[in-house]
Amino acid sequence: MSEHAAPSQPATRRRSGLIVKLGFPPLALALALFLHLSHTEIGSLPAGLAIGFPLLIIAIMVVTVFVVLRHAEAVAHRVGEPFGTLVLTIAVTAIEASVIVSMMLHGTNNPTLARESVFSTVMIVCAGVVGICLTIGGLRHREQDLKRQGTSALLAVVLALSMLTLVLPDYTLAAPVGNFSTVQLAFVSLLCLLLYGSFLFAQMTRHREDFLDDGTTVEYGGHAHHGAPSSLVVSLAMLGVGLLGIVLLAEYVAAGIEQGLAALEVPQADAVVGAFIATLVLLPESIAAIKASYRNELQRSLNIALGSACATIGLTVPVVAIASLVTGRGVTLGLAEGDIVLLAVALLVSMVSFGTGRTNALTGGVHLVIFVAYLLLIAVP
Repeated sequence: MSEHAAPSQPATRRRSGLIVKLGFPPLALALALFLHLSHTEIGSLPAGLAIGFPLLIIAIMVVTVFVVLRHAEAVAHRVGEPFGTLVLTIAVTAIEASVIVSMMLHGTNNPTLARESVFSTVMIVCAGVVGICLTIGGLRHREQDLKRQGTSALLAVVLALSMLTLVLPDYTLAAPVGNFSTVQLAFVSLLCLLLYGSFLFAQMTRHREDFLDDGTTVEYGGHAHHGAPSSLVVSLAMLGVGLLGIVLLAEYVAAGIEQGLAALEVPQADAVVGAFIATLVLLPESIAAIKASYRNELQRSLNIALGSACATIGLTVPVVAIASLVTGRGVTLGLAEGDIVLLAVALLVSMVSFGTGRTNALTGGVHLVIFVAYLLLIAVP
């Protein structure tokens, strides 16, 4: 019996993994469609289900997020680096933008949701994810090297986009504090798209080598010819189905959280919901970035982490702006003074951390301290 049991265990694990990879994206989408078509709301459920059912949905969402990550990585390995990183970034940004716009269109008018989600993304990335990556990489490898040219370009884009969209609205005169006028919103959105497009052009073509770890191209090239073409089609299909399911489920859960926080009269409910959306959609990229740092691929780790911040502002803000202009629902992008200080500190520390081209665990610890301060101010404003 034992002779037959041993070889069957890997086969059983492969079958289980295949079921999860191919089963959860359709499951998430089917559940989301059922909830939307049946108009089921958390508040209308019995007391027991009102707690357990959202937890089940969140569990399905988290598993689906990991599955989507695996499919995105499979596609990434086929198309090569840095295009592979772009696949992950665009996938995550699509989720976040879709969730925000869906909540804007189907929920009550919430003008600050986009601001809180974008701000949370920048803080989670620049302080939290980067801090964890540098700390883990520093503890395991003592010191890690990075490409200063590529990292400086990433930080410059994040800095410019953050100031234009999250700080500038507080100092304009054509609209109330924190808001852009229609012309300003359209123009700033266009600038975001142009700046992010210019960054992609530099990363993908003209200055591609500035964003690559030594040997990364060889590693990805080695994987590029593995697997049948059908596997790429399956991964793309599951990626699309999973993303759509996550978007629809996240809208449902986020709306329920928003209602619960409002009922409990929790201060800064928008900040909590924004942090929830950002944390959920950043989970795949965060794990990919941490794994890359653990393998001593710090530049790829920073490409994933900081690239997600660039994409979030460069793509999400224009999408939200279009939704606002089309529907007439207002959007407030300007941060409060305390949040501006946190944003400035996080970006300034990032510039100093990567200025030498080498990092260690202490560098990561500084970023984590800023992240803890951000979490504290959400809980205790």
